[in-house]
Amino acid sequence: MPQFLRFERPEQRDGPERGALLARFAFEAPSSTRVDRPAEPRDMPDLALPPLNPVGEVGYVIMGFPRLSETFITHEIYLLERLGLKLRLFAVKRGDMDKVHDVVGRIRAPLSYLPEVTSLSGTTLIAWLWRNWPKYAASHARLLKAKPRPYLTTLGAAIAMSWKYRQGWFAPPRKVFIKEFLQAGHIAWQVSEAGTVRHLHGHFCHGATTITWMASRLTGVPFSFTAHAKDIYQADQNPGDLLRRKLNAARFITTCTGANADHLAQRFPGCDHVHRVYHGLDTDYFAPAARKPTTDSVPQILAVGRFVEKKGFQYLVEACALLKAGGERFRCLMLGENGDQSELIKSKISEFGLDDVIRMQGAVMHDELRQIYRESVIFALPCLVAADGDRDGIPNVLAEAMASGLAVVTTAVSGIPELVRDRIDGLVVPECDPQALAAALKQLLQDRALREHLGKGGRERVCQVFDSSKTTLQLKALFVEVMQPARAVA
Repeated sequence: MPQFLRFERPEQRDGPERGALLARFAFEAPSSTRVDRPAEPRDMPDLALPPLNPVGEVGYVIMGFPRLSETFITHEIYLLERLGLKLRLFAVKRGDMDKVHDVVGRIRAPLSYLPEVTSLSGTTLIAWLWRNWPKYAASHARLLKAKPRPYLTTLGAAIAMSWKYRQGWFAPPRKVFIKEFLQAGHIAWQVSEAGTVRHLHGHFCHGATTITWMASRLTGVPFSFTAHAKDIYQADQNPGDLLRRKLNAARFITTCTGANADHLAQRFPGCDHVHRVYHGLDTDYFAPAARKPTTDSVPQILAVGRFVEKKGFQYLVEACALLKAGGERFRCLMLGENGDQSELIKSKISEFGLDDVIRMQGAVMHDELRQIYRESVIFALPCLVAADGDRDGIPNVLAEAMASGLAVVTTAVSGIPELVRDRIDGLVVPECDPQALAAALKQLLQDRALREHLGKGGRERVCQVFDSSKTTLQLKALFVEVMQPARAVA
């Protein structure tokens, strides 16, 4: 077997050697190598007892790994392993390597990165294939020889999709489907070589699920996927009837909010295998501080998220301007990765003269973030539906803040009302309304008893519904159900 296709069990490496592998996996691993690193959903099986561990592995297909903005996927993988499910990871590309959460190092599943490809923009399909085909030629040649019929029918389907879903009658074919076929073929050959993968699962129902679906067709291994946010709501993510076809082909679909599940049910009547499974979080790790800030300290309002439109941070800046003009004593810390609204937010802070009360800071690791939660008294996340339809599901940071005992102020966008009930678990204000946001923040700044009441209610809510020890068990039950061997009929 060629070395780049050889997989080792993680148990074969331990101690310093495993740590050395983890430390250098972003830089020294060849482009196709594996890296060994240390209310209930619909139609859900009975979870009174943990489901049995199935024979074989689930192959997880993810676009990038690890990613700071997708820690929910990392934690899901880790917790599924803790529950005894065997996984094998296929990442289309490397994620954020400058900062990596500790949990990444605790994942034991074999990880394979696909060969890197060049951009499709500004080039013809022939030119792109000339540059990238050699990286995939060996795996595709072997796959064609081993499975000629599935290979040719899947290739035909990819070509048909490139024509069917092009942007207009006179537009050229969409090259992305050919790229995804190449990537799917590489995964399919690795799945065939490993011989242990019994199910495939894609995260986000656009590119990653297209690749997963094609890999499923190439291998005959069934697949499922998780749908999240913009991949459901933005039409260009799944043009035409593409999303319906994925839903019909998948053994099951999970999504992280009831709002998403309802949206899919309305768009695709009769699709009864969509399950709501909340991401969940570790409620022991994110817990209230033993000591609260003293009464004479300046109260801190915290906001966490990428600096993009759907987070609504520009309205938080305007609300802070109203609070400052009203004489309120506070400071605001905004943490997140750079996005398309970073400069807009900075300019608004300067425009309103808020440099003395608002500080923007880049993303931080979980240990540091947990401490920042404990140093804050209010968490604000004024989410909105962006102009292009993008929106949050249930932001993980909102659940983390509530688990940490913070009083939260947010909006009723998408699945957030499933987590935050107004004046029970937090305060809910209209989206894009800085006056209402400022009024809610002012009320919490002035009323410590209300803050503590909502903080206690918020933590109880998260522990009741979003505890990852419960939500991950639901997801595992779905995998176990579809991986059970068929029973002979007497």
